[in-house]
Amino acid sequence: MLNPLHLQTLIEVVLTGSFARAARRTGYTASAVSQQIAALERAVGTPLFEREAHGIRPTGMAFTIADRARDAIAVLDSLERDIRDVVQGRSGRLALGTFPTAGERLVPHAVAELTRLHPTAEILLDEAEPDDLVPQVQKGDLDLALVFAYDLVPRVWPEELTVFPLVEETLALLVPEGHPALREDGVDIADLADERWVASRPGTAGSTSLSRVCAAHRFAPKVAFRSNDYDVVQGLVAAGAGVAIVPGLAYQAREGVVGVPLAHTPSYRRVSALYRTANHNPLMKAALEAFVLAGQRLQGRFVRADESLGPLGAPAAAERVERRTKPS
Repeated sequence: MLNPLHLQTLIEVVLTGSFARAARRTGYTASAVSQQIAALERAVGTPLFEREAHGIRPTGMAFTIADRARDAIAVLDSLERDIRDVVQGRSGRLALGTFPTAGERLVPHAVAELTRLHPTAEILLDEAEPDDLVPQVQKGDLDLALVFAYDLVPRVWPEELTVFPLVEETLALLVPEGHPALREDGVDIADLADERWVASRPGTAGSTSLSRVCAAHRFAPKVAFRSNDYDVVQGLVAAGAGVAIVPGLAYQAREGVVGVPLAHTPSYRRVSALYRTANHNPLMKAALEAFVLAGQRLQGRFVRADESLGPLGAPAAAERVERRTKPS
């Protein structure tokens, strides 16, 4: 393969007609320029200059190679700039994975901020449940995935992944407006033992969390309806078909539904970003910072920034939780 440095030197020698003048333009000695041209001649297998007593004369091959080399070096310069932009996070590609409620509430704000700061970056988005996203992060198909874990359904994430906490969701108890269990201080979940419940599908973390919350009050919920779509869940509650418990990100005020934090048995769902510790994608830091800002925008009665996030923001939190494997 031809050495780009030698080609650049050839261009200068052809342009100036002298090893000495080319040396002054390039910062090399005349001897170094002569050696580079000799090396290039060996590589191409033919002389490129006629050496004369008082100077040099480029051959036809020298002109041909110099003309072609200008285009090649321009391409290499462009490649170098592109690589520099990727390394410095100004461009590049970041594949994100999210679950539905985070996709609706967190992701739009974060992606908008990320694309504002890095308009030439390619941001790819996929949506699935955490059990489907984690293997994609492990394989490298995703750079970063948003996942969740309930306090009452602890999880251990794979050791090779960094767990970056984002927001903490208070579980919201949903009852129809005017429900007799509503009091000034909220709702005692024990008063709902005989109610019909709306829950997520069997085997999901949300369904398991509901069973464990109710078990703490010594009853098993009578689940009449199941849906993983929280709009459907809230619609059923608004219609008076039952009561429900949903995570904070899933609750949005609507007519016919009253949402209150769980009383006496507070419980949480925690949202984190997962990425391979060995992944050094330059856009990762900017993406995490964007999700931190998005989480702060959502702070309210049922959603708040995770306590693991300190005053230094995203980078400090990442250092504290790197390679964390305890349940989140």
